[in-house]
Amino acid sequence: MPIEEESKRFKQLREELNLTQAAFAEQLGISMTTADIERGRTRIPGQVVKELLKQHNINPLWLFGESGQKYLRIGDAAINPKVVTVDNTGEENIVMVNAKAAAGYPLNLGDTRWFESLPAFSIPLPEYRNATFRGFQVDGDSMMPVLQSDEWIVGKAVEGWDDVKNNRMYVIVTADSILVKKIQKNEKSTFVSLISLNPEYAPVSVDRSEVRELWQVNSKLTFDMETNAANISLQNIHQEMKELKEEVRKLAR
Repeated sequence: MPIEEESKRFKQLREELNLTQAAFAEQLGISMTTADIERGRTRIPGQVVKELLKQHNINPLWLFGESGQKYLRIGDAAINPKVVTVDNTGEENIVMVNAKAAAGYPLNLGDTRWFESLPAFSIPLPEYRNATFRGFQVDGDSMMPVLQSDEWIVGKAVEGWDDVKNNRMYVIVTADSILVKKIQKNEKSTFVSLISLNPEYAPVSVDRSEVRELWQVNSKLTFDMETNAANISLQNIHQEMKELKEEVRKLAR
């Protein structure tokens, strides 16, 4: 394939990932930027081809015009964080992703500069050592009564699907959204069920290949204890009413 087409596909991939030339180069281990590759001045190095396969499941044959299959699924795609930031002592930060920033999060998973622009802090407790953590702001009521909209949760990075436990709460990052759900794995397929605590929301099924990052929720930050207590009480009443209606319906048969 002519180098022009090879360069075109490389540039197309970078733009789909919403990365600058400098950010893409940093992710792939290129010393400068990707400009020379995109202009057709330099062929794509073998190490870069390897990183594209490893990080984004890009089929090398597609990259060089030998196949129409763009992605290869060799086992499960990596779900561990692509970027971590550290403080001035070299310790990992807990980056905080508010509801507004969440809209851009899936598009910037490999952009170090974007993550460095977010607020970050550390918690000097043993529960927050020897792992990577990230904070997310809850948006919506699908996990009521445990989580209220605008509360903050802290998640621990998950390295692989073997570490995922059924019926635990996770932050699930896909290509276009961030969800907070309980996960139920299916041992006979690559699909998993994402389950809300609020009974008004039906379970959602997604393929593992759609998941970019996974964080196990291990704590939350809340600032209105009275409201939380009231919401839990209302949720319990709501659930009891539904159960009562179901019993009445059965008796009326």
